[in-house]
Amino acid sequence: MWQISWNTLSKSLTISKKTEERAWLNDVSSVPLQQSLKQLEVAYKNYFDFLKGKRKGKKVGQPKFKKKTNSQSATFAKTGFSIKGESVYLAKIGNVSPIWSRELPSEPSSVTVLKDCANRYFLSFVVEVKPVQIDAKNPSVGIDLGIKTFAVMSNGEKAKSPDYKVLDRKIRKLQKKLARQSKDSKRRNRTRIQIAKLHNQIADTRKDFLHKLSTQIISENQTIVLEDLNVSGMVKNRKLARAISLQGWREFRTLCEAKSEKFGRDFRVISRWEPTSQICSDCGFKWGRLDLKIRSVQCLNCGTEHERDENAAKNINKVGIGHCHDSKRTQRQSKTTSVASVSEVSRITALLGR
Repeated sequence: MWQISWNTLSKSLTISKKTEERAWLNDVSSVPLQQSLKQLEVAYKNYFDFLKGKRKGKKVGQPKFKKKTNSQSATFAKTGFSIKGESVYLAKIGNVSPIWSRELPSEPSSVTVLKDCANRYFLSFVVEVKPVQIDAKNPSVGIDLGIKTFAVMSNGEKAKSPDYKVLDRKIRKLQKKLARQSKDSKRRNRTRIQIAKLHNQIADTRKDFLHKLSTQIISENQTIVLEDLNVSGMVKNRKLARAISLQGWREFRTLCEAKSEKFGRDFRVISRWEPTSQICSDCGFKWGRLDLKIRSVQCLNCGTEHERDENAAKNINKVGIGHCHDSKRTQRQSKTTSVASVSEVSRITALLGR
């Protein structure tokens, strides 16, 4: 199987610059062009390794050409940019005066110019950051993720998710309008940009919420325990697919994992098959599966009344730090029963729509 190399692509780029059709390549810096070829080489390597069976995980498709209307990027190495005070010099572009979100902790090794679908431009720097040491208040915390209440912690704290319904409703209305407009028209392009801006508002709101929540959790707890959720399977439920997709559970897990490494925390993920919502966090009695509408349950063994998500968070914390909540005694006395219905008053104490 033929595999493309960076040297071959670099030679073809030099030849292309000498032709009349590709003479416009001389108007831009050669640094981002070379970087794009290196990225293309990595993309093809990942694609061929997947076909040969050398690369595990999700399916890797063949690299595709980017559309002008989609997000675009250009990476400048050290030889292609420099920082002069509050401005950034980019080769063959000139000085750019960005709005700085923070001071750079060290000398950047590269900068990437990003353009999103709403025609917004960003500068992303690659810098080396030293680990930060912050004393944790709590030894460990288990987190149960949900929809209305985004995160319920084992210590009783709750984090409510932002409301995306208004913006999501506007997006769906504009998408219907976009489908009726003729292609390549100015009005269609104007509607497309409006939709992109609304998507950016949702993404920015979600990212701000997830960053603040993950930073707070990481700074206060030494061990963070999450449950391995099957998000791709959960979104197949057409009633909850849109709400689940808007939450950003995977992004939250990625942020917690990255910040745990930065602050020297212990990040753990338990198996998705752990029956965290089927077991009493106090005595370990297994009462069986519960319908999603059931928000509160009373243990038949010890009589303790539990809030569903808080009980699951406590069990997640116990499993994460190494405690087995399903003892032999509990296995003998109870079995996993069918899903509890609303009519089973003995197992349900409160009912609330999710």
